[in-house]
Amino acid sequence: MFGIPGKQAVTMTPAAMSQITKLMQRAGHKGLRIGIKKGGCAGMEYTMDYVDEIDANDEVVEEGGARVMIAPMAQMFLFGTEIDYETSLLESGFKFRNPNVSEACGCGESIKFRDVEDLAAEREG
Repeated sequence: MFGIPGKQAVTMTPAAMSQITKLMQRAGHKGLRIGIKKGGCAGMEYTMDYVDEIDANDEVVEEGGARVMIAPMAQMFLFGTEIDYETSLLESGFKFRNPNVSEACGCGESIKFRDVEDLAAEREG
């Protein structure tokens, strides 16, 4: 697993914890799995899926009653990310404040990460 011993891969704001907890209770799931996939105009997109079974390779982050699992292939890209939940007049949704992102498209749905080798070296050093 990627990361620093004793430090969670991601953190959640109180608003995110509340929303994730509501989703877990309403649907009876064990949490949300966060990952990344190729797509969008900047090259990558975040994914969020309900989890009924926790994969042994997932990194599990529990905070304030909320539980998220970080998919193995996403762990180094998401390390240090803060997950928030924002509500406005026009939209509501999860927002990711990710220090590993080098570019984001105008709509905010698509991202580009710093070079993989740079991320790996930063985590090890």
